[in-house]
Formats: sequence, structure tokens, C-alpha cells
Amino acid sequence: MNRGGSSASASANYLLCTNCRKVLRKDKRIRVSQPLTRGPSAFIPEKEVVQANTVDARTNFLVEEYSTSGRLDNITQVMSLHTQYLESFLRSQFYMLRMDGPLPLPDRHYIAIMAAARHQCSYLINMHVDEFLKTGGIAEWLNGLEYVPRRLRNLNEINKLLAHRPWLITKEHIQKLVKTGENNWSLPELVHAVVLLAHYHALASFVFGSGINPEREPGVSNGFRLISVNSFCVCDLANDNSIENASLAGSNFGIVDSLGELEALMERMKRLQEDRGDDETTREEMSTRFEKEKKESLFVVPGESFHSFPHSDFEDDTIITADVSRYIEDPGFGYEDFARRGEEHLPTFRAQDYTWENHGFSLVNRLYSDIGHLLDEKFRMVYNLTYNTMATHEDVDTTTLRRALFNYVHCMFGIRYDDYDYGEVNQLLERSLKVYIKTVTCYPERTTKRMYDSYWRQFTHSEKVHVNLLLMEARMQAELLYALRAITRHLT
Repeated sequence: MNRGGSSASASANYLLCTNCRKVLRKDKRIRVSQPLTRGPSAFIPEKEVVQANTVDARTNFLVEEYSTSGRLDNITQVMSLHTQYLESFLRSQFYMLRMDGPLPLPDRHYIAIMAAARHQCSYLINMHVDEFLKTGGIAEWLNGLEYVPRRLRNLNEINKLLAHRPWLITKEHIQKLVKTGENNWSLPELVHAVVLLAHYHALASFVFGSGINPEREPGVSNGFRLISVNSFCVCDLANDNSIENASLAGSNFGIVDSLGELEALMERMKRLQEDRGDDETTREEMSTRFEKEKKESLFVVPGESFHSFPHSDFEDDTIITADVSRYIEDPGFGYEDFARRGEEHLPTFRAQDYTWENHGFSLVNRLYSDIGHLLDEKFRMVYNLTYNTMATHEDVDTTTLRRALFNYVHCMFGIRYDDYDYGEVNQLLERSLKVYIKTVTCYPERTTKRMYDSYWRQFTHSEKVHVNLLLMEARMQAELLYALRAITRHLT
């Protein structure tokens, strides 16, 4: 299926890898048979994840208590590198999928499918196709959106806006959903749906950002190949997304260079912490620094510095597989920088005007009992999670780095914190990391192993998974802030 109105002749220049389903140019065709990597992640050595799971018996307990699939799936295995966070994640996901709530169980899984489809995340689609059927879902709905009730189809607009441009959501979108006669949504139902949509958009970012592999069951499940669009595959060799080991990477990224990179980052963090009390930056200057960072994010282009598809070609000619396309409308609609070149008045969501703590939390908790507490715990957990280490260094205060990662995601979604100096973002986040963050957050299906490998080369995989957890939760909170603000405006 073509995206963005591409012609048949354009898509004829491409084919899909039969193993991983990536889009390939025909002139770079390469035959594939078996994936090169095993284990839960294509980016992380299997032994690192397995060792963590073996040592931590608590992970198995958490899976028994809260897993919706009843088994240790690949997402859970990778997240178990951070067991404290995993508990918060599983509890909140279990609550929104299994516990008492406004929506019927099958509808919850179908909404998860619709959300995952916006990012072509076959891993999550396959998972929830199975769960949808197990909870009594009507099999015919899996043929596509035209087979589901009009009420569910009406979620398409808010699904695509939340996934790609949440700042466009207005109270009119909410009014349209709650005032559509026999197909209307109650506010509690809509809040439940919005939480599910935001959760699965963000989880798709984690799946792609962490290189989550397909589950190992062989063959086909309910007509769907068990595939993950971004798992590393031999076909990547045709697009210069090769597996980088020390000998391959040595010519580009020397061990001395990456050690120097680490020391320089730690020095900048230390200096920022020391200077904080002395800084007399004015509010005007803080605002200017935010606008500067916001505009600079325009020029952080996913895929830059990587010899894969040219950006414009990839964007215009991506082929969305039939398995995914049946669950989405307007497949050409994607992330677009809210601060586009040439605009004088750039829209900004001032966090102080509508915060999660003071506004979003109470609204979501009132309309969907207790979910606010679970989400709040999860946001706080990932934001405050630290082992006071950086690579091989111990007793390190990583607060400024965690804040920069979280706030940079919100910056790309137009959310500004008046009391935060966005100059810190530029000092702490190198360009390759910014490219990775923007890709994982805004275009997760384009994430490659090369992008993952390119930043923080001295850091552990566990630390990079922590980055992905921060990006996932920052993205989910940003989507919820826009949606809940629109619902608040509808109520007032």
C-alpha cells in the first residue's frame, strides 16, 4: 500500500524483506533466510538480558502477578534490566487492560492494535490480536476498520493526532466524540481510550528503540506473520545498517574518543550543577533558549549521518504492509515539526498552565478511577530512577541528565517548563543522541541498530534501556497533557 499518495511506479522500485518486512530498494536486493540475532533484543547481547532475568526472581513474580500474556515476553525481559520500573509498568498496563474500567476487554485490545498500527509496530499488533481473540473479540473485526462499529472507527482522528501531532487536539475533537448520538463516547470511556492510545504509541517507541525481536513462536498467528519491522536483519547490510562490533567500529569510533566523550559529559554535568546556584538567567533569556532549542530540533533529521534511505525518499515511498494498513486511516499522516521553518508565532504549551501534577492527574483519576495513581507512580519512578552510576563511574548524580532527556522530548512536542534552562539540553545531549531521541519519539519505526550504537558508546545497555524508558514515559505524558487539556476545556 502506498503512503502519502505515492505513485505505483514509485513503489515499484521497492520490495519488502521477506524476513523482517523492511522496505528495500530493488537495486539493493539481498536474499535473507534467518535473523542474525536471537534473544529478546536485536540491539542487546542475549546473555546480558538472560543474566538479569536469571538473577532477579522478582521478575518472574511480577510476570505471574501482572502479565497480560501470562509469560515473560521480550518487552518484559528487556525492561527487567530495571525491575523497580518494571513493576510500575506491569501494574499500570494490567490495570488498563484487565481490571474494572469503562471499556469492554476486547475493545481495549482493539484500541491497542489501532495505536500500534500508527507506527507499523507488528510486534504489538500480533500480541493484541491474540489477546483480543482470547477476551472474546469478534474475529471479523481483524479484517480491518471497516468491519468494526462506527463508534470505534470514530477514534481514528484522535488516534492519529495523539500519535503524531498531539498539539492539534482541541476541545472540538472531544465534543465530536462525546456528542455523536448512538455512537457517542462517555467521558470515562474516552479517557480510558486516550490512556490506552498514549500508552501504546509510547510503547511502540520502546519496542523500536530497544530493538525488540519478534517472539519465537514459529509460523503464523491468526493470519499474521510474527514480525517486527525494525529487528536487525541481513537485509540491513544492503542499507549500511551493519552490526557494529569493536573491529568494525574501530575506524570510526575509537575507544579513546568514546572515553573522552564520557569524561567531557561528566565534566559538563558537574559544571552545570555547580553553577546552578550562581546563575542569574532572566525569564526572557530562559524563554529565548527554549525557542532556540525548539527551532534547532527542526534540523535534527532522523537518519542523518546514516547511509540508509535518503530522508525524502524514505518518507514519501514507505510501503505499509497490509497487516498494518487495515487498522489505520490516512496512513500518510505523520509527525511534523510543530516549529516549522518560517513561522513567526510558534505554538507553545506552557507546562505551568496545565501540569500533570495539578491538572491532568486529578482529571484522569476522577474519570477513570485509580489509573491516575498508577500512571503518576510510573512517571515518578522513571524520572527518579538512578543507580548513581555512569558507565564505569560510581557516585554520580545523574539528575541533570535525566531532566534534559525528559524535557527535550517535551520540547519537541511544544511543551515548555518556565523554570528549566534549555541551554542544558545543548550542553548535555550530543547530536547523535538527539537524532536517536527524535527518531525513537517521533518516527520510531525508522530506528536502526546503527543509531542505537552511535551514542554513549561507553555506557552499558542497561543505561541505554533506561534512556528508552525515559523517552517512552516523556512521550506518553506529553500526549496525555494535550488530550486532557482538551477534555478540561470541553468541560469548562
